[in-house]
Amino acid sequence: MSSDAPGSAIVDDLKARGLLQDSTDEAALRERLDAGPINLYCGFDPTADSLHIGNLVPLLLLRRFQDFGHQAVALAGGATGMIGDPSGRSDERNLLDPATLDHNLAAIKTQMHQVVGAGAKLVDNREWMVDVTALSFLRDVGKLVTVNTMLAKESIRSRLDSENGLSFTEFSYMLLQANDFVALNERYGVELQVGGSDQWGNITAGIDMARRKLGTQVHGLTVPLVTRADGAKFGKTAQGAVWLDAGKTLPYEFHQYWLRTDDRDVERFLLQVTLLSVDEISEIMAEHEAAPQQRVAQTRLADAVTALIHGPEQVRQAKLAAEALFAKETPGGEALAALRGIVPESEHGADVLSGDEPVVDLLVATGVASSKGDARRTVAQGGVRVNGVKVDGPSDEVVAVDGRYVLIQKGKKQRHLAVVS
Repeated sequence: MSSDAPGSAIVDDLKARGLLQDSTDEAALRERLDAGPINLYCGFDPTADSLHIGNLVPLLLLRRFQDFGHQAVALAGGATGMIGDPSGRSDERNLLDPATLDHNLAAIKTQMHQVVGAGAKLVDNREWMVDVTALSFLRDVGKLVTVNTMLAKESIRSRLDSENGLSFTEFSYMLLQANDFVALNERYGVELQVGGSDQWGNITAGIDMARRKLGTQVHGLTVPLVTRADGAKFGKTAQGAVWLDAGKTLPYEFHQYWLRTDDRDVERFLLQVTLLSVDEISEIMAEHEAAPQQRVAQTRLADAVTALIHGPEQVRQAKLAAEALFAKETPGGEALAALRGIVPESEHGADVLSGDEPVVDLLVATGVASSKGDARRTVAQGGVRVNGVKVDGPSDEVVAVDGRYVLIQKGKKQRHLAVVS
């Protein structure tokens, strides 16, 4: 971004990306942004020990503001995480015990810092909530919001109309988040709260509370919730959520998720979950549309998001692994090594490859075949590849790549990496 661009240029960028859903008075917000850098915040509750890709858009929203010269504050909800936000849910969250909460907080703080950037300020709302008593909260906070106002919010109304109803615990969440905005304004000069569109009711409650308690004008802005054109839930696979933590979703699987993006979604995802410029994305889409079968846009999307979360080296490793998995000829040793942790593997002595029927011996030793008879039948049916090459017979020679790796493929889906020592 040009250093002489107005502070409100971020609003134009968000609009170009389809990232502006709701906002308070836009003219007033632009005027404030043009007056100088603004402190803004977005909150993330530690409901798990990792954030997932559904959190990427609001996380990157903080990053985008920061890249435009504003100050981002990422809030880890140590206090609100004990309650659980009813927004966008049909049932109540399980309450977390303190040890689990602390573990989750430590994990997501690392991820927040990684995505938003080193210049972001990280805070925990337990800082101002830990010593607050129920009586003082009701007296100092509860009196600032009417029940009528809370009942009018969609996040509350939808739960009241559901079969599960809404507990008083979750009903109070809006007060806690509104109070966060006030506390952040008093402590850190935060004047803007951002979040997903399901947070609009909570955000406007905080704006109203700041006006009542502090007599100050603050602002709110939301981004749309990300959806997929095919109707499937964004960030979900058959195996579950797509996590930012490499231990929960392998970088290879993470990269593959984005590679499988539907053509109908790819431009929107490039705009909303990467830091590529709008102009660069236009060029990518022009190249993509000239030859859609090459999936240029999906590749750039997968590379950009994976590099952001896991680093450029993991992008390289993911591509090497894919090269090994889908090769029709013998892949290199580095590509096979990249499969470790991605496909089942076992270690063997070199003698496993020296028998009269090395393919059969290897299939049995690795458990890919249940017996020598099973191995011979599978080979006869043409269902085995070794290091990407189709096996013609049980006595075919098997050579470990770099003297170490043999990739076995049985059928279209089953793969096993034999590590020879």
